[in-house]
Amino acid sequence: MAYTRLGTTGLEVSRLCLGCMNFGSGATWMMNDREASLELLDHALDAGINFLDTANVYSRGESEDIVGEAIADRDRDELALATKVYFPMGDGPNKSGLSRKHIVDQAHASLDRLGTDYIDLYQIHRWDDRVPIEETLSALDYLVDEGLVRYIGASTMSAYQFTKALYTADVEHFERFACMQPEYNAVDRHEEANLLPVCEGEGVGVIPWSPLAGGFLTGKYERDGEIPVDTRAESDEYTSDRFTDENWDVLDEIRDIADAKDATPAQVSLAWLLHKPVVDAPIIGPRRLDHLDENVGALEIDLTDEEMARIEAPKTPRWPAPDKD
Repeated sequence: MAYTRLGTTGLEVSRLCLGCMNFGSGATWMMNDREASLELLDHALDAGINFLDTANVYSRGESEDIVGEAIADRDRDELALATKVYFPMGDGPNKSGLSRKHIVDQAHASLDRLGTDYIDLYQIHRWDDRVPIEETLSALDYLVDEGLVRYIGASTMSAYQFTKALYTADVEHFERFACMQPEYNAVDRHEEANLLPVCEGEGVGVIPWSPLAGGFLTGKYERDGEIPVDTRAESDEYTSDRFTDENWDVLDEIRDIADAKDATPAQVSLAWLLHKPVVDAPIIGPRRLDHLDENVGALEIDLTDEEMARIEAPKTPRWPAPDKD
């Protein structure tokens, strides 16, 4: 396993982060098997992945609970545990958002489920227009001061919002966001025209979610094939929305490069991200052991500048992100 430092911090994380959204039960796309989830987590940890990303909202805490069980007998000092807060955790007032109350309450709830004394990386899952950013940053700063959180991060917002948060932290002397979670992969490159320049300029780490575009970049779908029903999770067309001509052109290049390197499209797609200087650790989400091993194999794939350019040529990054269908 290869490791890097997260942004400009001293925190060492594996070059692949294991996304834990699949762990738990409920939706058809989830593993719905606790023992299989624990086995996959153990396999990832044994492979040297020390960076685990979950959220309180994933299966309403079940994912955090599974992660907590998986790490119970591991060396906690080696691990970098990340979780998130924002989305509803029940009905009624004060059950969602980025108020001081909700952030602090949910941090304690996450700590209980994870079975740990501290969270390495606590992230705001989205921007909250209803709460002043000063209140949100103050609450996160408090958690760091109390030793409950080591670093803070953010996910999925506009460059203006993120810049405002960074500069507010600087002016008010609050803890600064150490990293950003954007949607980023070879066919979803809109963040190159939004968040990524901010991250690069401000020394913020980048841990992209959906590095395989919901499975599209694994190469398991065909340009003229039917859209499988099981690609849709609870009416979400996240994967099938990528079935556009220019995205197929990107995948054609990835497939050709993969064939030449005796690799898989998934490995080349992850390698493309790993070759981006701004990217620290893509968040992978395998549901099977062989898929996990395949993802780890991407660390061995070397891409030339010409191959990187071939993958990028069919797309022009634009913000806001264009409709995918």
